[in-house]
Amino acid sequence: MAVTDSIGDYLTRIRNAQQAGHKIVEIPASNLKKRITEILYDQGFILKYKFEDEGGKGTQGVIKIALKYDPLSKKPVIRELGRISRPGLRQYAKADELTRVIDGLGVAIVSTSRGVMTDKQARTQNLGGELVCYVY
Repeated sequence: MAVTDSIGDYLTRIRNAQQAGHKIVEIPASNLKKRITEILYDQGFILKYKFEDEGGKGTQGVIKIALKYDPLSKKPVIRELGRISRPGLRQYAKADELTRVIDGLGVAIVSTSRGVMTDKQARTQNLGGELVCYVY
C-alpha cells in the first residue's frame, strides 16, 4: 500500500510502538526521516538508532529506533509527537515567527534551506522554513 504522508507514517509508527511498549521500531528510511531521527537522538528523546541499507537497487533501507522509557514509571520519554505541515496543507514560518513548543521544553523540527534542524537552531541562524513536526 502506498503511503502519501511518509513523515506522518514515521511519527505514527513511533507513537504506536510506544503505546504497545515495544523497545525497537523499524521504519522505512528516507533522508528526511534519517535527519529527524538524528535530531530526536541529539535532543534525548530516543535511546539509539541504526540505519540499515537493504542493498536492493532503489531502496533506502530501514531505520531501527530503540525507544526510551523512564526507568521508574516505565512511561515513554516522548509524551507528544505531532505533525504540523501536511501534504494537503503545508505550514511555513519565518525565523521570527517560529513558536516555542511548551516554552522551550519541547522541540519543533523545521526543514530550512540549509537542512533539517530544530526550531532553536533555525532561530539562531535566522532561518525560516517548513514546520515538519513537534516533540515533547
